[in-house]
Amino acid sequence: MCVVDAAAKEAMVARFLRDHPRAGRDSAAHPALRGCAEVPWADFPGCPAGLPALFHALLDERAAAEAARVLTNVLLDGVFRMGAAMPAALPFVLRLAVDPDVPVRSALLDIVAVAAELARPVDPEDERAVLLLGPDADHPERARCRAVLASHPALLRTLPDGTLPDDMLPDGALPA
Repeated sequence: MCVVDAAAKEAMVARFLRDHPRAGRDSAAHPALRGCAEVPWADFPGCPAGLPALFHALLDERAAAEAARVLTNVLLDGVFRMGAAMPAALPFVLRLAVDPDVPVRSALLDIVAVAAELARPVDPEDERAVLLLGPDADHPERARCRAVLASHPALLRTLPDGTLPDDMLPDGALPA
């Protein structure tokens, strides 16, 4: 299985920052990103310290699409694997995804949907699922992402219908 390693993620972020040095400079006060710079991103295995710059660049019309692409690659370790930083990033992604003025809102909704799908518990009796996704014991980020989703019912209510399957919505979070 193809896995995006830490060095590749660091290189992607460094390349983005080199190509877009001013991206997101005007977004520092955006309420969705409050606290983002205080998260110890580099403490998560495989997560570049420059992640806050990507979040801020999501609000920059010119750099947003590339920032979303790089952010997706940083938060996912591969096709069927979330990175260790996904649970910490998910609240920021959710808050940006509910803002209709964010230029790459649809890309962020995709990240939320993928995180929710990958956060589903894996049935230990389903050999195929365990082989493909690994056992839950080896992937604590799944339970952490489920906890993040469960702790943000107000945000989940504002997601467009169909972003998350109904069985992934915490009680009381069904869209009105």
